[in-house]
Amino acid sequence: MNNTLLKGLAVIELLARSQGAMGVTDIARALGLPKSNAHRLLQALAGQRYVIRHEGGSYSISIKLWELGSAALSGFDLRRHAEGVMDALMDATGESVHLSVLDQKEVVYVHKVESLNPVRAYSQIGGRAAAHCVATGKAMIAFRTQQWLAAMSQELTAYTPHTIVDPAAFTAEMAQIRKRGYAVNRCEWREAVSGVAAPIRDGMGHVIAAIGVSGPDARFKPRRLREFSERVLLAARELSEGLSGGPHHGLSHVASAWRP
Repeated sequence: MNNTLLKGLAVIELLARSQGAMGVTDIARALGLPKSNAHRLLQALAGQRYVIRHEGGSYSISIKLWELGSAALSGFDLRRHAEGVMDALMDATGESVHLSVLDQKEVVYVHKVESLNPVRAYSQIGGRAAAHCVATGKAMIAFRTQQWLAAMSQELTAYTPHTIVDPAAFTAEMAQIRKRGYAVNRCEWREAVSGVAAPIRDGMGHVIAAIGVSGPDARFKPRRLREFSERVLLAARELSEGLSGGPHHGLSHVASAWRP
């Protein structure tokens, strides 16, 4: 096999197993490579979106490998783990249900259960959306660091007249999501389409995905929105507990978080 390819794969495997981002020097040392070689490999991998270059020059793995084909998606444990919960959530709400993960500043839809309503929200498995204006995206980014959110607040793009693009309003929205435990999108990504979502956490309490419902805004009246938020919170809690092997104390507030 091509030696450069082998080195590139070694970089990917190293970053995939690391507990966080790594600098060029650390990567070169771990793999026994000259720093200049490691730098060229990382630049090439970042150019193809296999790795992410962070401010300061460190690198981490992206989820591109996970996106490569429906076979990879269908084999993902979280997707299989979530199927029953997603089916139940669709039955309870009548709206389309999405399971999403975060890739930098976008969400990737890794699974969905379509609403049976003839008028419903449409999306595609493997499709992407701007994280700051869909419910599943907001449910995940709200729990990123304040530094990350501050940087993002300066780069918000409007997709509809309802998209939150003011930095102060965005910061307040993120704080509200953290307080109540769920996120709401009111026609911020697509006109006349709204959604509600909550984060899914692993056994360490880290947000790794989000589950949400979406549909025509006309069906997201205040009373239904309250019901949707409660059911989404419970679904997220069930998935989080399944991943951690028991009740997740970090989500102990969710059963009542929707109440005013």
